[in-house]
Amino acid sequence: MSQTLRIASWNINSVRARIDIVERFLKEEAPDILCLQETKVIDSLFPEGLFRQLGYRHMMINGQPMHHGVAIVSKVPLINRKVEDWQANGEARHISAELNIESTKGVRLDNVYIPAGGDIPDREANPKFGQKLDFLTRMKEWSDSISSPTILTGDFNVAPLEHDVWSHKQLINVVSHTPIECDHLAAIQQAGNWVDIARHFVDPSQKLYTWWSYRAQDWETSDRGRRLDHMWVTPDLKDKAKSHVVHKHIRGWGKPSDHAPIVTEFAF
Repeated sequence: MSQTLRIASWNINSVRARIDIVERFLKEEAPDILCLQETKVIDSLFPEGLFRQLGYRHMMINGQPMHHGVAIVSKVPLINRKVEDWQANGEARHISAELNIESTKGVRLDNVYIPAGGDIPDREANPKFGQKLDFLTRMKEWSDSISSPTILTGDFNVAPLEHDVWSHKQLINVVSHTPIECDHLAAIQQAGNWVDIARHFVDPSQKLYTWWSYRAQDWETSDRGRRLDHMWVTPDLKDKAKSHVVHKHIRGWGKPSDHAPIVTEFAF
């Protein structure tokens, strides 16, 4: 008998500053697992109590003060935990664990926060961009070695396809949609033969976004978004995915993140 699991991913842009909307999301949508990026808190100050009260008793946290940080909060036990340092500088940008229930034996969940890369798409003029490309290169090497059923999710900070941005022509030289970033992400996808779950359910010819800038006076009306948040699976899990939703309306909640959460439902 199959078991349904709903896995969410959300760049929350400070879990403590936005704990109210995190709580509301968990109460309204009740995913089984929530992967958070940009938690911006050290491990000892992560708000574990709220999550435990809501039934998320299993947690993996890789935090950092004021910057970065990732976490998995789960109703499902997590074992065989790992952390990768794909930027080779100690920044808290990755965690991974195996989902320890009978129907998901051997299935790993990786949560990643890829660097944004600064504003100038040139590694000589902007070291942050070079660090981002190096991070993606190391991720490709990791992807080459994947041997178990794996779900990879998080804020990739790359909108790879033409309709993953509001204007391909105007953003082609803007960090997150430059050809070199898209090529690097494509190399990662090809190395692991990953299935992009969002585009499995939504045709690539259709616009699809998960992020809208704080700078927009009316983000919803202008709808100048980018698809920076992703859910990928290895081919052996493709048929386990039953739906994928971008919860765009949450971008309009009070004191929001500039990202909307994504949720994929699996039947294992």
